[in-house]
Amino acid sequence: MNFDKENYKKFADAHAKPSPTVKNCLHAFLVGGGICAFAQGIIFVSTALGASKDDAGLISSVILVFISAVLTGLAVFEKIAKFAGAGTLVPITGFANSVVSPAIDSKAEGWVLGVGAKIFTVAGPVLLYGTLSGTLYGVLYWVFLLFF
Repeated sequence: MNFDKENYKKFADAHAKPSPTVKNCLHAFLVGGGICAFAQGIIFVSTALGASKDDAGLISSVILVFISAVLTGLAVFEKIAKFAGAGTLVPITGFANSVVSPAIDSKAEGWVLGVGAKIFTVAGPVLLYGTLSGTLYGVLYWVFLLFF
């Protein structure tokens, strides 16, 4: 059977299950909102206990990363992500999952060539280009301040 682009699209559309878009958006909204509300709750409690606003944000971030990493290690994060879809991609929880998942997947290959070599396969480019662009922006800002 020889398919051109148009015939393949018709074939694929005819055999694809329709996506429950409204249900998926609702799940993502509820779970993502729940994660953000939980983080905000940590910030409120931290500031009530005497932490500064910056320190409370740091405490909240550390707790979210820790919980995400533990849930990924226990294979619970994947189940939540299946239900919530993009709702689990709240940046810090998604980042923690993207670091821990490759490490778990490559554990059988050993600590150095497995975990050590592959832990940042997903998050590595984000770290590299985020750091590089932040440094470049900082240098340009510094040069701008010197001359203007």
